[in-house]
Amino acid sequence: MAGVVAIVLLGDAVLRAGWGEMLLLAPWVLLAVWTVYTVMYASMIQTDAGGATVQNFLRRTRVPWGAVSDIRLHYQVVFVLHSGAQVKAFGGPVAGRPARVAPGRDAPRREPPALRELSEIREQWDAAADAGAPAAASAAPTKTWDVAAIAAFAALVAWAVIALLITGGPA
Repeated sequence: MAGVVAIVLLGDAVLRAGWGEMLLLAPWVLLAVWTVYTVMYASMIQTDAGGATVQNFLRRTRVPWGAVSDIRLHYQVVFVLHSGAQVKAFGGPVAGRPARVAPGRDAPRREPPALRELSEIREQWDAAADAGAPAAASAAPTKTWDVAAIAAFAALVAWAVIALLITGGPA
């Protein structure tokens, strides 16, 4: 949705002021889109046979299955490591509140999506343990940054600085 709003705003700038003015306005609109992406969409959990990759905003943590002692859902998915440390996943399934039911009616019993997704993550963890995941001592979590998103941010900031230099700064 933020991308659509950005396209409309920048299209309007082209129609009203021309391409040059739009290029001076674009970094500010795109910085807002980048912020929405980072806050709302970048956080996630990806799993594979070797472990889980948890991305919280711009920080990625690779957790090998051999380092995991428990996986639980407490507001968000939490990977508990053998060392006692916890890796919380902001972008995974979250515990929702129960559905409201009208008085005198029975609530239909259905499995919440968060529990279903948590069970899928646990199944991959169990499958890795059955396949002989490396011992906890050799399976340490690694942390990295989302380099592509940070590079995009740096490019947008540089573009914004150039736009400020061209226009003479804020009025």
